[in-house]
Amino acid sequence: MLRSFTDIFKIPELKKRVLFTLAVIAAYRIGAAIPIPGVNAAALKSLFEAHRNSLLGFLDMFSGGALNRLSIFSMGIMPYINASIIMSLLQGAHVFPYLDRLSKEGELGRKKLNQITRYGTLVLGLIQSFGLAIAVSKMPTPGGIPIVDDPTVAWTMLTVLTLVTGTVFIMWLGEQITEQGIGNGISLIIFAGIVDRLPSAVKDLFRLLQAEEISLLAVLLLVALVLVVTTLVVWVETAQRKIPVQYAKRVVGRKMYGGASTFLPIKVDQSGVIAVIFAISLLSTPLTVAQFFPEATFAKIINDWWNRSSLIYELIYASLIIFFCYFYNSVSFNPKDLAENMKKSGGFIPGIRPGDPTAQYITKILERVTLGGAVFVAAIAVLPDYMRHFLNAPFFFGGTSLLIVVGVALDTVGQMESHLIMRHYEGFMKDGRIKGRWFNVK
Repeated sequence: MLRSFTDIFKIPELKKRVLFTLAVIAAYRIGAAIPIPGVNAAALKSLFEAHRNSLLGFLDMFSGGALNRLSIFSMGIMPYINASIIMSLLQGAHVFPYLDRLSKEGELGRKKLNQITRYGTLVLGLIQSFGLAIAVSKMPTPGGIPIVDDPTVAWTMLTVLTLVTGTVFIMWLGEQITEQGIGNGISLIIFAGIVDRLPSAVKDLFRLLQAEEISLLAVLLLVALVLVVTTLVVWVETAQRKIPVQYAKRVVGRKMYGGASTFLPIKVDQSGVIAVIFAISLLSTPLTVAQFFPEATFAKIINDWWNRSSLIYELIYASLIIFFCYFYNSVSFNPKDLAENMKKSGGFIPGIRPGDPTAQYITKILERVTLGGAVFVAAIAVLPDYMRHFLNAPFFFGGTSLLIVVGVALDTVGQMESHLIMRHYEGFMKDGRIKGRWFNVK
């Protein structure tokens, strides 16, 4: 496998893409360490230490630790994700005919939709950055020390401008990775922020062990939990339901075409980490609204109930993951178009009539497979958090973070492997490629 990784640098194009991706991620991490002026770093750190296992700490993980420093990248990529969710919902609900027309115009329509999403990111970034600036200037800390020494109007406007510029810059970095680098840019930026916390999380774990705040047995159980969850995530992320497809023989001129047998692969977790990221983004919305009114009663209720130890929060979180798994499939996978294309090319599923019966059969299979994958992803995202809470482990060891890290890593390695195989190199595995596993669902 090590020899296969060295093959990356033998292909000029792939080498350029990998180095470009690493350079962009390095630039992102440098920006995440640059704080906004006028902020008391010690007071801010004490606040996040007190809320390490709350939703606030969860959002800090997604910003790669930028939020607890109130750096120029504090909002991370969340406004862009929220704008993408809104655009996807509007297209799926067919609210605006203009968006429907753009979605059918191919590459030109896709570019226009992306441009609208960017404008939406700018608007949401302005709203969220203003709320964050107000909340930070008024948020009480454990020691009673103000986070902002002089919260003037000028400081607020400077903070809003800085945060919005940082978000737009991160959005641009993600798009550059997707176009000129390797992997999905937005997912890799989130991935980099989570992985960056790994050394400090391991250090905290050893510190707790030395201070006898956690037992050796608990550490071993935690390590076993991480290994089991990682194995399960890889197992499900590579699982596929293969629907057999037969192509009829056709005679064109003096040659005979067709007669081949193939299959239609349907992934168990078709949405990958998208559903998890979308769910987290929506969960942060009530907290964002509460930031505008820190002294209001409903804001205090949200802060009390909207945390990761709350049963209501976990139920809503799991429900949103399941919803977005189905929603993503409905947007990205159209059984009717697939059945129509199969019919035009002479393909059919054995035992199923072409046309509408084929579309209904594919829809039934897709719904059943998606249900299993969605429930698994929701369980992995929620259950390890409860186990981690009882083991008093660092926040990093959560099911959500492992889902994202493993999912993004598999996707990125798969893309690199495709580049290698296209140029007649072996994949990272001895038997060729990282293959999906086959299973049967009737």
